[in-house]
Amino acid sequence: MIGVFTSGGDAPGMNAAIRAVVRTGISSGLEVVGIHGGYSGLLDNSFEKMNLRSVANIIQRGGTVLKTGRCIEFHKPEVRQKAALNLKAAGIEGLVCIGGDGSFRGAHALFVEQQIPSIGVPGTIDNDIFGSELSIGFDTAVNTALQAIDRIRDTAASHDRVFVIEVMGRDSGFIALSAGLGGGAEIIFTPDFPVTWEKVIEKINQGQSRGKRSSIIVTAEGQKPGRAYDLAEQLRKRANIDAKVCILGHQQRGGSPTATDRILASRLGAAAIQLLLQGEKDIMVGVEGERIVKVPLQTATQQKKTISKELYNLVDSLAN
Repeated sequence: MIGVFTSGGDAPGMNAAIRAVVRTGISSGLEVVGIHGGYSGLLDNSFEKMNLRSVANIIQRGGTVLKTGRCIEFHKPEVRQKAALNLKAAGIEGLVCIGGDGSFRGAHALFVEQQIPSIGVPGTIDNDIFGSELSIGFDTAVNTALQAIDRIRDTAASHDRVFVIEVMGRDSGFIALSAGLGGGAEIIFTPDFPVTWEKVIEKINQGQSRGKRSSIIVTAEGQKPGRAYDLAEQLRKRANIDAKVCILGHQQRGGSPTATDRILASRLGAAAIQLLLQGEKDIMVGVEGERIVKVPLQTATQQKKTISKELYNLVDSLAN
């Protein structure tokens, strides 16, 4: 018997991954248990035996039918021991954890301390999991942001305005870079590549010298959501530019997943079951090009994934 759960922030495509885990598991002769509420469900014995109908008509739905959350208690070894005892009492012999790096740290600790075999499936809109080119939810989040940027650009052009658009990404600039590049932003603020105010103002002035009267600036939210207001205030103080602000917020997490996310989630969920059956444990499944790859959970959580300098430079050159 194996258990599947989602942990951390929700991401479009998580349901497609759950569906793949359940149906691949059952077709392989396994019993599959859904664990509700992330790691809290391991502590509360919130277990539900799944069947083929349990995951019918969920591939197109955003969010996660198993619910999710963050469990601060799980940082304690004695709490992880309780979770392991609950799993063993229920007859659950392995786990598929769908989430981000924090979720994977919990799964890795469960294996090291309690020998619970776990396979991680990267599910986070931030796309910041080392060892996989893509994570479930990223493509949907980028396209949601891109649609908003396209609409805002219409207003910016109509009113000759500068807009600062804030996308999600506390420690990660992947959404900002992809949405900014795809949306034709002149400037992108990310945690990876700091930009000087001289550079920002120079870019805007260069555009205006060519007759350009509107500009789009995209920023990752950084450590404090609302960073766009700080940037707009700096533009007003430093260059007397009246910039408008749009914060996209949690709408980037919701909505029906794109085809890319549904296919990715289906592949990774099925691969997780196949690897468990092969005796693999304490690893993450990811993608590299068209290939499914496996990465130790410890590596996936300790190594940092960085955005492409080449793509970032492309934004700069195309905005000239």
